[in-house]
Amino acid sequence: MNYDLIVIGSGPGGYVAAIRASQLGLKTAIIERESLGGVCLNWGCIPTKALIKSAEVFEYINHAAEYGIKVGESEVDFDAMIKRSRGVADGMSKGVQFLMKKNKIDVVMGTGKLKSKGVVTVTNASGETSDITAKHIILATGGRSRELPNLKQDGVKVIGYRQAMVLPKKPASMIVVGSGAIGIEFAYVYNAIGTKVTVVEFLDNIVPLEDEEVSKQLARTLKKQGINIMTSSNVESVDSSGDICKVQVKTATGVETLEAEIVLSAVGISTNLEGLGLEENGVQTDRGKVIVDDYYKTNVEGVYAIGDIVKGQALAHVASAEGIICVEKIAGQNPHPLDYNNIPGCTYCSPEVASVGYTEKAAIAAGYELKIGKFPFSASGKASAAGAKEGFVKLIFDAKYGEFLGAHMIGHNVTEMLAEVVTARKLEATGHEIIKSVHPHPTMSEAIMEAAAAAYGEVIHL
Repeated sequence: MNYDLIVIGSGPGGYVAAIRASQLGLKTAIIERESLGGVCLNWGCIPTKALIKSAEVFEYINHAAEYGIKVGESEVDFDAMIKRSRGVADGMSKGVQFLMKKNKIDVVMGTGKLKSKGVVTVTNASGETSDITAKHIILATGGRSRELPNLKQDGVKVIGYRQAMVLPKKPASMIVVGSGAIGIEFAYVYNAIGTKVTVVEFLDNIVPLEDEEVSKQLARTLKKQGINIMTSSNVESVDSSGDICKVQVKTATGVETLEAEIVLSAVGISTNLEGLGLEENGVQTDRGKVIVDDYYKTNVEGVYAIGDIVKGQALAHVASAEGIICVEKIAGQNPHPLDYNNIPGCTYCSPEVASVGYTEKAAIAAGYELKIGKFPFSASGKASAAGAKEGFVKLIFDAKYGEFLGAHMIGHNVTEMLAEVVTARKLEATGHEIIKSVHPHPTMSEAIMEAAAAAYGEVIHL
């Protein structure tokens, strides 16, 4: 079987690349060893959002009286929550199967490995091998839960994100190690349904990549929800030999022993580079990442890499964008390189966190003089009506030229508001252009206009 393009891995980088390639007339095959859609559709982005929605509905029911509605006593059906989540994931994976057929992309189930120039060996579940060839090969093999030496996962009591989505029963207690998006989302879900949750973060703030004001606001809110948060703390060891895990945590004041039924390791991801034939074929890597140019070409002719295995944020939408850029370049088009400083980031806890561009600290470090505007949702009519007054929008502009440097939001549904900012920054909009763009009333998105106005001393509703 000979193709124009072979894609190894069918996550949001791989399958999107394959579809775009097919649209551009390239005869394309995609190799997948497990399930179409990769981690994102099957074990990440999609099923976690289904669990989060179940947790949100449970919280709504428990606070129904605040909206003038009387309901009876509610309880969590944990098995049904998990079943719904898996059903949503399965449906999305079937959707990718349909897209492969629609776009006439051949799906080859098995594990792909670079054999030689233009040749990929595929090993199926029975151990049988076959070779397929193509002029171009894209590696899109993604990542997996990272294991620390002092936090070895046994898949039962010390787990990663995959096991966290299919636990056999709701744990009474859980320690979440790491407070990035994965850790915080699971902490929110399990706390909301009644698990006693502790978050342990090595750095000074939770969601440490976010603007510091957002991090501190989220910490306050999660603590009010009942989550115990330990920052500047490090897990030194886990004893999982008994019925309860005993976790040694080093803090600023000494070592504490915490106990929990489950320890969830959410300390990032490791890239899936093993067994790909990189070394044998001379593909250069650096610290677990494949080295590529602005169009994702490796040092080996005809071999490309996208997604979690290359530089840049390990996010589904980044992988998709990289895949499109990569195949458009292969097909002879002239795509622009991806602007990694205009990548939106979202954390889907409650309240949600959304951001893009420079944080305040990063903008100052880059030498900008700043105009900063904040608008709290407590002053938003739509937020008040929705019973979601916590949080704010914070916008950062360059004082000299009005360049839109960054946006940081925490509040109800802010992940749905962020695309406006990404588009505005892509189009090089200034603060005054945001202010003069009429926003509908009443909406949460008005807060973006108001925050821009606050930066320039023109805010109306504060």
